[in-house]
Amino acid sequence: MDKLQAMRAFRAVVEANGFSAAAERLDTTHSSVSRQIKQLETELGARLINRNTRNLTLTGTGERCLALFVEILDRVDHAMYAIAEEGKQPSGILRISAPLAIGTLELENWLPAFQKRYPDVRIDLSCDDRFVDLIGNRFDVALRISEPLADTSLVTRTLAVSDLVLVAAPAYITRHGLPRRASELGRHRFLNYSTRNAARELTLVPARGDSVRIAINTWLKVDTIVALHAAVMAGLGIAAFTLKTVETDLARGRLIRILPSHTLGARHYYAVYPHSRHLSLKVRAFVEHMAEHYRTSAGA
Repeated sequence: MDKLQAMRAFRAVVEANGFSAAAERLDTTHSSVSRQIKQLETELGARLINRNTRNLTLTGTGERCLALFVEILDRVDHAMYAIAEEGKQPSGILRISAPLAIGTLELENWLPAFQKRYPDVRIDLSCDDRFVDLIGNRFDVALRISEPLADTSLVTRTLAVSDLVLVAAPAYITRHGLPRRASELGRHRFLNYSTRNAARELTLVPARGDSVRIAINTWLKVDTIVALHAAVMAGLGIAAFTLKTVETDLARGRLIRILPSHTLGARHYYAVYPHSRHLSLKVRAFVEHMAEHYRTSAGA
């Protein structure tokens, strides 16, 4: 029995929550994975997984073994990456999952510089606002914009924290006027991202003092951040974005910030990747590039 392969099979079964999914992830057969698990259990003299027709659960021994096996496999993978990539430049295909804001609206601000810096890295970029399964979908790294993430089995690197702000196009301000106080927002037209909660009101956080809840009129609701951006740029109303997303538009005068002394809270920008990618040269280069990009950009 190849003990490392058996450990990998066990880990894959747990992470994929099934033998067939684990076999697909490992590019092998269901019977091969099942045989490796049985051999591992025989070697250890203990059952690791309780199986039934609907799901699987780990035994107490299985829980303890999983933690130990993950640590062992990660150490082996890290050592292999470090040795294989010593003295090399980042290269190969880098599979990235990114929210639409970063993968479309912000792309010109980070991707050209990365490709110029690392010309041997080819990008496979998937843009989706859902939190995808990195391991199951074989992504190297994901970028995420969210409230603080809960504990995760993945490696998480905070890239930036950005205020959520209100903006409108100059054409909208010309037609409807510029709100000077929070109480004036009720008579304005709002554009809303349909996945956000509290579409009928906003909670404004001033630089000083208590937060204020304001009822709003939503004139347009869309299901992608790209459509929301297009609508606000067309002068259809006021919308909320992270400051990072619209900082270029604000700097060039294409958008105007509404009530600049107030925010709608903040969002965190993260890079997330599997432990097995921790020492991958291309992943490290990309994460460091994004951290530097957000560190040096305005509007943190």
